[in-house]
Amino acid sequence: MDGARNRSLLWRVLIFAGILAAAVTIGYFYLKPSDALPIYHPSQLDPRLVDPSVKADRKEHHIRDFHLIDQFGGNYTLADVGDRIIVADFFFATCATICPKMSMQMARVQEAYKDEDGLMLLSHTVTPEMDSVPVLAEYAQRHGADPDRWRFLTGDRFQIYALARRSYFAAMDEGDGGADDFVHTENFVLVDRQRRIRGFYDGTSAKDVDRLIDDIAILLKEEQKP
Repeated sequence: MDGARNRSLLWRVLIFAGILAAAVTIGYFYLKPSDALPIYHPSQLDPRLVDPSVKADRKEHHIRDFHLIDQFGGNYTLADVGDRIIVADFFFATCATICPKMSMQMARVQEAYKDEDGLMLLSHTVTPEMDSVPVLAEYAQRHGADPDRWRFLTGDRFQIYALARRSYFAAMDEGDGGADDFVHTENFVLVDRQRRIRGFYDGTSAKDVDRLIDDIAILLKEEQKP
C-alpha cells in the first residue's frame, strides 16, 4: 500500500516538475530581450534632434534621396547606394577636434566589414564650399577609405544640411543651411535597406562604435530573413 502511495506521489512530483520546466522555458522565450533593433521615427526622438518641419510627421520615416558628388567627382544618389545598409556621418576636412576621431572610428567600421558588400559608409561634408572633390579625395586616401565601402560627399550646402536635420536627425541645433549656419555633430546614424533609422552612436567613442559594429551584424542578419 505504501509502495503504491509512494509511486503515485513520485508521478505527481515528476508531472509537476515537467509542467514547471515547460513554463520556465516558455517564459524565457517570451520575456528574453529581443535582438531586434528599434525603428526610429520623429515622434520617438529627442525633440532637439528633429527639425520643426517634420516633428508632427507620424508616418514611417525614411531617409530622403539626395544628389551629391563623391570624392571622385561623380554624381552620387541613393540609387548608387543600392540595396545596402548605410552608416552616415557629417564632418569637415579641416576640423581638428571631433572629426579626426570620427574618421578613425569609421575606419574601424570599414575594417570590421571589409568583406561585406551589404554595407556603405557615407561621410557628408558640412563645409562643401571648402571641401572640394580633390580635398575629399585626399582626405579619403589619408583615412584608408575603400571606395566600394566608404564615400565622401560634397555638393549643395542646403541639401546636406537638410539631410542632417530632416533625414538623419544627426544634429541637435536648428538652422536653415545658410552661410551663418553650421552643423557640428559626433553622431553616426545606422540606416537599414528600407531607409529607416535603426540606431544612433557617438562616433568619437570606441565603446559606442563597438556597439555600432555589433548592431550592424544584427541588422545584416535581420535583413537576410525572407
